[in-house]
Amino acid sequence: MSVRKSVSALLAVCTGAAILVPVLSAQTLAAKPRVIEVIADKDNRFKVPGESKPVITLKAGEKVVLRITSHFGGEKARDGSVHSFAVKKLREQGWDLRLHEGTEDFTLLAPTSPGEYEVECTVKCGPGHDDMKMKLIVQG
Repeated sequence: MSVRKSVSALLAVCTGAAILVPVLSAQTLAAKPRVIEVIADKDNRFKVPGESKPVITLKAGEKVVLRITSHFGGEKARDGSVHSFAVKKLREQGWDLRLHEGTEDFTLLAPTSPGEYEVECTVKCGPGHDDMKMKLIVQG
């Protein structure tokens, strides 16, 4: 077989292989956000399953889904929320969530600046409300 025929055959194989390779969209290539479970419990405390203390650690700018399960703690707000998940310093970035009974998903972006933030319940939810806090740590 001549060199010209070999190159032509190789190009035909490569071209055919390229057609068989699926084209991936930008959405497919982008990583799915990490899901973090949090419980706003009936004893008016935040809990993170598998953790002894309620702490969430994120990477700066990370996209996450907070899957928050809320239980009635004794009192409700006028809008029917039983708790909230609020970071006062990050309110303008969407970190002020009103929580209703059941499980809800919230998609958020971590701040781009590393630091430690306090998460608190701002809904008068019942006994122990003033201590319903947890920590959000953002790493660079």
